[in-house]
Amino acid sequence: MKQEPLSKVNEENSKVNIIRFLGGKSTLFVLVSILLIGLIIVVFKEVSFIFYPIKVFSSTVVLPIILASIGYYLLRPILRLLEKIRIPRPWGILIIFLGVAGLITLLVFLVLPFLKSQVNNLIDDFPTYFKKLTLDIDTFLRTSIFSSYYESLDINAMAIVESAPDNVGKFLTDTVGGIAVGLTSFVSALTGFILAIVTVPFILFYLLKDGEKLPKVFIKMLPPSMRDDAEVIVKDADHQISSYIQGQILVAICIGIMVSIGFRIIGMEYALLLGVIAMFTSVVPYLGPLIAITPAVIIAIVTSPFMLIKLAVVWTIVQLIDGKFISPQIMGKSLSIHPITIIFVLLTAGSLFGVAGVILGIPGYALLKVVVTHLFKLYKVRYNKHIPEKKYRYEIPE
Repeated sequence: MKQEPLSKVNEENSKVNIIRFLGGKSTLFVLVSILLIGLIIVVFKEVSFIFYPIKVFSSTVVLPIILASIGYYLLRPILRLLEKIRIPRPWGILIIFLGVAGLITLLVFLVLPFLKSQVNNLIDDFPTYFKKLTLDIDTFLRTSIFSSYYESLDINAMAIVESAPDNVGKFLTDTVGGIAVGLTSFVSALTGFILAIVTVPFILFYLLKDGEKLPKVFIKMLPPSMRDDAEVIVKDADHQISSYIQGQILVAICIGIMVSIGFRIIGMEYALLLGVIAMFTSVVPYLGPLIAITPAVIIAIVTSPFMLIKLAVVWTIVQLIDGKFISPQIMGKSLSIHPITIIFVLLTAGSLFGVAGVILGIPGYALLKVVVTHLFKLYKVRYNKHIPEKKYRYEIPE
């Protein structure tokens, strides 16, 4: 049955319903509310300097809190497992801390020296790679269908290659000079970062000890009428963040291992280093694999055309295994975010907050989506209370 247009509903009743929905009894209430909101914005703009200490405090504590929260969501399942076998929580936390310290020590003494050696070798060999890649591209363009246009540009590839070391040296000199000029800021930032890293274990300890009590304390602070809805939002947000962090870390480790093994099998240089790069960049959806494969493609092109084919085969297999088996099993549909939305979130968060925005943009959006979704559901319930005609009400799923 075709619904009648909303314009046919009694105009006066609609106005009254909207005003009641906003919480008032007359149009004057709505006008005064809008005026007060504008006044608050103007006052806040004029006295924003009062909130500068809060801004400094937030920028100081945000990094250790984020790092500790990531550690909390990664280690919480292990702590719960230890509690199931009747190990007290304090002893469980101590066992976890000792295990993490042992793992870090093992990585520092076994993996880090080999990884450092590969990084140093790559830095030493980079000028050779750059020279060969530049000359190969120059040769290809001169023999391609674009040769006439390319030659009209009068580009001297050999001159570019020969001047590259001087340009790199000048760049490094300018960079060192710039750092020397801003040495105070650099030392301050480095000190803040070190302090943040040092405080992470202490924050993490108290999160593991009392983290599950914090939502209950927060909910008890709210009015009784809001507690049920707040509990649903907190549980849903906790599930979303937990699933994303745990799943993303496991997927990243799997990708790093597969890439390292695959590159090792085909005989590519710096296999471990390229695997580590792939592991860290895979935490960024869509853009991560593109960043990870770029240095591998450069090395493969310089090595041989056949190596490039082998690289393409390995990378395709890794992506297929990840897309068809690993990510669906570990990540599932926990976030339910459209790929286009993910791209827009990454671009926006990256422009606003840099690298941190790219890494934290997706979980931040997932958290915001949970809150907005529940608030919109409450909005629909409130809206339906003030609309007498059933055909104009929202349908609220159970």
